[in-house]
Amino acid sequence: MFDDTRLDDPEALEAVDDALRSVAGWGAQVRQAQLTAEPALDHLTDVLASRPRAVVAAGPDGRLLRSVLEPVCPVPFVAWPHPGLPGWAGPLDLVVVLSTTGRSEADERTVAEAVRRGCDLLVTAPADSPLDRTRSGRGVLLPSGSADPLAVCVPVLQALHRLALGPDVSAEPVADALDEVAVRCGPTVPVDANPAKELALVLAEHVPVVWGGSPLAGRAARRMAEGLRGATGVPAVAGEATQLVPLLAAAGEPDLFADPFDEDSRAGHRPTRPALVVLDDGRTEPAAAHARTRLEQVASQHDVRVHVLTADSGPDVARFASLLAVGRFAARYLQVGQQGTAAGGSDPG
Repeated sequence: MFDDTRLDDPEALEAVDDALRSVAGWGAQVRQAQLTAEPALDHLTDVLASRPRAVVAAGPDGRLLRSVLEPVCPVPFVAWPHPGLPGWAGPLDLVVVLSTTGRSEADERTVAEAVRRGCDLLVTAPADSPLDRTRSGRGVLLPSGSADPLAVCVPVLQALHRLALGPDVSAEPVADALDEVAVRCGPTVPVDANPAKELALVLAEHVPVVWGGSPLAGRAARRMAEGLRGATGVPAVAGEATQLVPLLAAAGEPDLFADPFDEDSRAGHRPTRPALVVLDDGRTEPAAAHARTRLEQVASQHDVRVHVLTADSGPDVARFASLLAVGRFAARYLQVGQQGTAAGGSDPG
């Protein structure tokens, strides 16, 4: 059972201090990644000067790049999470590979395949790592100055902007947004003034159903659900409105007379009713507005609680980062409130 008093208990919060510090330092990670990559960015167009036929972002983090670039990229942009490369990729195409360690065998195979086919390459990895050596000097290496996937995505987005393939994504607004979340959501900020602790209270004893209407908010929703599952073991879900409406409609009637302190009901207790979390990044496309209205109507009809997280100022990637950071803090506060009964896994966010 969830104990909300633990959210303001310094001794209880000590159990996740390292994880909270990691989230609080996310802004610094973004700045460090940009600083480390800057010398390579300054010489980027000396190596990659011509516009490619298409861009292939390999690996799982390619989906974030796609969310930013797909609406505006002047050439086809493909996120490719599968092994290897698409069959059509060749010398006219640019392959982007993001790695924080440079030691993934799957990434090495992808880079080796790109070299074999003559593709241009943009790789993030530590200098002289196995992945760097695999590219055999082809293309551009952006040295990764952080172990956080979002942090290393920012200089990649800046590189693609300098190649006239995407919008200008500067590190400082993203880092500033993350610093601001760290101030608002830190462990010493009490529940009544802390958005992440408030979200943890909303989700306590519920199954999180997370939705975002724009491409980036939708990506944040999926990453937030992953983080909640990893930190707490709760089966959080995210997806399109058409996928989530049936989950809300299937919610059973709440038992208004249930005794939360009854020993029989607490034994082996698992949350079963959903709570809808709407991620609002200020984008107001008609289709997204209609989907949100439908979700909120179904939630109201079935007595499902709705909580809205808003980040509607700053660049698109800064809004994404802000929403995700609140979710990462909330996941750890949920873990604290579960009194050590949660799964306590790693947060993939």
